Amino acid sequence: MTAQSPDLRPADGGRGPSVLDAHLAHLAEALLSYRECEGLLARWGRELAGTLVAGGRLLVAGNGGSAAEAQHLTAELVGKLRHDREPLSAIALHAETSAMTAIGNDYGYDEVFARQVRAHGRPGDILLLLSTSGTSPNLLTAAHAGRDAGLRTWAFTGPAPNPLAELCDDVLAVPSPDSQVVQELHLVSSHLLCEYVDQALPLVRSLPGMAAAPAPRTVASAVGRPVGRDGTGWDEHVLAGVVGGRIGRPANGHGRRTGGAGLDGATPDGPAHNGHAHNGHGTTGTGWVEP
Repeated sequence: MTAQSPDLRPADGGRGPSVLDAHLAHLAEALLSYRECEGLLARWGRELAGTLVAGGRLLVAGNGGSAAEAQHLTAELVGKLRHDREPLSAIALHAETSAMTAIGNDYGYDEVFARQVRAHGRPGDILLLLSTSGTSPNLLTAAHAGRDAGLRTWAFTGPAPNPLAELCDDVLAVPSPDSQVVQELHLVSSHLLCEYVDQALPLVRSLPGMAAAPAPRTVASAVGRPVGRDGTGWDEHVLAGVVGGRIGRPANGHGRRTGGAGLDGATPDGPAHNGHAHNGHGTTGTGWVEP
């Protein structure tokens, strides 16, 4: 007798949606607003390309399925996405199994990523943390370590607000209640980020002494326009402002931005000035404040 595939339809005579239909419906709902993240991903790609060409690196971490997706991202950067190019420095912290288990054993599981951030991260590097919930203690501890060390902190999360989104400089938040859909769109985001990096590489290579400048904090949710920059990212005057060296993090690397949108949807700090905000931090009243 030939084995048959299991019937995954609900036991109600087939009147309800199948497992596949329900999953695709949740994915389609999230995709409707996902286009709003394009501006953030394009800017991240340009900023990451500038960082890597200038000798910086990307550190990434996640737990479970998010760990697999973070490692997928580093594989595309160290290897290639579509076309051959030089390898780009990207490290998946959770893939360092001996270091991670030793740190967990000696310092506790909350420190498994943070201690590696302190070891490998340098001011101006980028730390990308992936979490569907935005509440994982080891990722929150890593975000604090990254901020203290002068790294720019980015996150892929599920619906915002959440603690990780609040801690990081830039956030792409997928507003789906289904963690599987969130992870699937995080994978799409990783592929798009690599595409934008590859697109930006010729431009950043053409700028001698190029180093990346931190952009104002953005929470990009697939609901409405991202808060903060209008998605145009690195214009020519911003690129010109970062030639010749790294620019420090706002408010000595520990602040976070508060306030609503500024002029014409720009940041509360107004347009960038020579590639960064006034004196490296926001203007009085609407800029960067200590958390």
